[in-house]
Amino acid sequence: MKFTSLLPPAAAVALMAAAVLATTTGVQATQDQPQASAPAAQTAPAPPAGRPMRNLPAPTNLQVLPKNLTGDQVHEIMEGFAGSLGVHCDFCHAADPKNLMPNGHPRLNFADDSKDDKKIARIMIAMTQQINADYISKASALDPDAMGMKVTCGTCHRGHEMPEDFVPPQEHVPGAPPAGSAPAGHEVPAPGMPPASK
Repeated sequence: MKFTSLLPPAAAVALMAAAVLATTTGVQATQDQPQASAPAAQTAPAPPAGRPMRNLPAPTNLQVLPKNLTGDQVHEIMEGFAGSLGVHCDFCHAADPKNLMPNGHPRLNFADDSKDDKKIARIMIAMTQQINADYISKASALDPDAMGMKVTCGTCHRGHEMPEDFVPPQEHVPGAPPAGSAPAGHEVPAPGMPPASK
């Protein structure tokens, strides 16, 4: 089967997934919050193909992200953060029990700073910004093959709230015998596992 024959079905699936995501994310903002002012909506970038324009309200409590971002731009950035950590908005943002949606669930108060996870997120955003500005940019200047690579939340988190420990494959552990070369009667434990007791 040719690769090109898979493109139309794959594109259809991707477009459907984007449509579902667009309708399920930001429902609170598009239905229940005031619309952004006309000038902000005009300066916002066009949405990706197949995605409706949302005109989310302007953010009010940006401390590490640029203060001139539109609501739509912040939403896209936050979707990236959530995906990198495998979490939802309520991981960092506190619910407001006095402000209920039509379904009875509390809306999130995005400007609220009461959750420690939001405070940690700000520290981590500042850290990645500094790593990219002070270190990655210098390394990229020396490595023309770097192609503008940047450190992101996903660089370490890879879809997990907490970055998982990296366990190198057995053949790369310093001082370990090559894979499959354990003496007779001895089993080589899996990386990071204690030896089996006899």
